[in-house]
Amino acid sequence: MQPCAMSFSRSIPTKTALERESSSSDVFASFCYGSTTVMKREQRFKRVAKPRLPVQPTEPVRRSLRAKPNPSPQPDTSSGERKTLPRDFFQIDALDLAPRLLGKFLRRDDVVLQITEVEAYRPNDSACHGRFGITSRTAPVFGAGGRAYVYLCYGLHMMLNVVADKEGAGAAVLIRSCAPISGLDVIQQRRGLKTEKPVLLTGPGKVGQALGLSTEWSNHPLYTPGGLELLDGPEPESILVGPRVGIQYALPEHVNALWRFAIAGTPWISAPKNTLRPAL
Repeated sequence: MQPCAMSFSRSIPTKTALERESSSSDVFASFCYGSTTVMKREQRFKRVAKPRLPVQPTEPVRRSLRAKPNPSPQPDTSSGERKTLPRDFFQIDALDLAPRLLGKFLRRDDVVLQITEVEAYRPNDSACHGRFGITSRTAPVFGAGGRAYVYLCYGLHMMLNVVADKEGAGAAVLIRSCAPISGLDVIQQRRGLKTEKPVLLTGPGKVGQALGLSTEWSNHPLYTPGGLELLDGPEPESILVGPRVGIQYALPEHVNALWRFAIAGTPWISAPKNTLRPAL
């Protein structure tokens, strides 16, 4: 933008003879052309002290009415006291189990993660590994709910799933994202990333790496203490839902199914986020 030129139509008043005389005796009076009384320097700059009022205690100032998500959750000291989830907790439809896993804790030794995002994979789902039938790789998916199903994706990423439903169903819930609760140094070392930002654990491959998993953990029971286990945790106040990620090969009805779930308001969610919306 170009600066605007400003003009003044009002002319500056001419000094009177009295004012010209006074200007030689007091240089500060030259700024008071329109005044009939010239103040002395001592009077002009004399400050009058104002009476001090007693300070009243006030409430702390709130910088924002909207709470901002904390990208670095504080360690949960009570996670060691939480109970391991029982076996029957997992033996329900994967679509029901998925949102119930949000807020729960994954623990392996000193590392504790809180689950923030999941995806459900059901029987007769064209995006589920169960569609291949029982193989040496997929056999854990057809076991009873409550066991881990870990597989290698693209030859790089270890993907952790929680087997759901009854034995023979062939269903599971993929753990997509977590938030760190304890063992941050170990998590950063395994990830090779010195940060406390969500990029540390937002993605299923990152979760598997943070827990130090391999395919040898597949079929491990998550309901028994020790090793890798799932602990009870708080139920989220609100949940986001959306279509699952990276399953374009599946049938349209499965591609568009809203079987992805995440905790609303947390930054610990993987991309894409713009496909998620509040659950009805």
